[in-house]
Amino acid sequence: MSHLNKISVAILSWNGRRHLETCLAALAELDDPGVDYEILVLDNGSTDGTADWMRTEILPRGSRVRLIASAANLGFCGGNNRLVAEASGDAVAFLNNDTRPQRGWLKALVRALAAAPPDVAAVSGKIIDWAGERLDFGRGVMTFDGHAFQLDFRRPLATANVPAEGDELPFACGGNMLIRRASFLDAGGFDDDYFAYLEDVDLGWRLWSGGERITFAPEAVVHHRSSATSDLLGLYNRGFLFERNAYLTAYKNYEAGLWERIMPALLLTLVSRTQALLLENPGGATLRLDPYAGHIANTAPNGGTPAPPPVATSAQLPPAWTWNGFKVRWKGYGPSDFLRRGARKLFGSAAPSASDAAPEPPRLTDERTIAQLRGLSWLLGNLDRAAVHRQAVQARRKRSDREIFARFPLYLVPTYPGDHALFASPGFQSWLPDDLPLVQKTLDEIMEM
Repeated sequence: MSHLNKISVAILSWNGRRHLETCLAALAELDDPGVDYEILVLDNGSTDGTADWMRTEILPRGSRVRLIASAANLGFCGGNNRLVAEASGDAVAFLNNDTRPQRGWLKALVRALAAAPPDVAAVSGKIIDWAGERLDFGRGVMTFDGHAFQLDFRRPLATANVPAEGDELPFACGGNMLIRRASFLDAGGFDDDYFAYLEDVDLGWRLWSGGERITFAPEAVVHHRSSATSDLLGLYNRGFLFERNAYLTAYKNYEAGLWERIMPALLLTLVSRTQALLLENPGGATLRLDPYAGHIANTAPNGGTPAPPPVATSAQLPPAWTWNGFKVRWKGYGPSDFLRRGARKLFGSAAPSASDAAPEPPRLTDERTIAQLRGLSWLLGNLDRAAVHRQAVQARRKRSDREIFARFPLYLVPTYPGDHALFASPGFQSWLPDDLPLVQKTLDEIMEM
């Protein structure tokens, strides 16, 4: 058991004034948590008048609320790191601005963390939908490639599997958690490079590998307008963050010896998903063409007969007007192709036949594909920076991944186009470490679709 002197409630808001009106009103009705607390709101580069509204309507009331303004959007990670730097509490409660906390929310978090052993760095509360009927977050699971899911997301509360008081979690949800400020800072806080998404998964892994734990407080309940803020980023821009941040999470946190063994399967998955998205673009099917499996390289069978020998390059061929040159071209090109080529040279304007038409080259028009390629480009451009972060994470390791995954097995969940075929293939399966515990599930088994 550890005593808590003061709590800092940290709320980040980007163009979310309409959400803050509800959230701050609910915070004003909280039950006494038994300790002093403050409410810090960071206006994260908003353009909806949030800061002016707070200065006019909220701050003059002499409430616990303090406004911190940033001219630029620092992202979820940078913004919350800024709030922690401004906090005076010895523990910080992260709360999404698009939530409505129940009256006992903060009291339940404080009670859970104060009663926990010192090695419990954070407690995570329960998040439900706005109507109070379905689960948003109770327990999260990690996938082998750095992604994560909210287990039983959107399932009715009556049937959802919600952890019990004090149950261990691999990570706490960044929208409803209380964490010791010292533990947050010692672990490095949220990674600013993430901007948003999976930063809480990354932090949870770092806390566990650093020797600390995370538990659940089911009575710390908030209602959530799911994706109300994240929708402002745009669906496809979020795809960039998901893929980049998942790779960073895996790369930084897998311990030496295991990272090198899981990396081939992880990279194969990333390549497969990128390929599947590329195929969705106009002309994408040409990426599947093998230029050495058809007439392009004179390897196509002709009525079941062996393919003719390859034709030398123009520079290597004897002059066409010589008998030897004629024989080489007739045999190499085949009669029909030989005559077509001759007609083009003779008449100049002869149009190629339909069989000669070149396939349409790929054109990038799909925003998901562009987001995916942007993620890969970022990773390639920041390899050295990511390596420095990995070194820092591994330097503070006190608990092995083997021990962590014994508690929280990694998941293998087909999510993207092509995943089902890839994950079922013997070639992919052969790249998975034999001693890595994996739970294979479908999306329907993970959440309400």
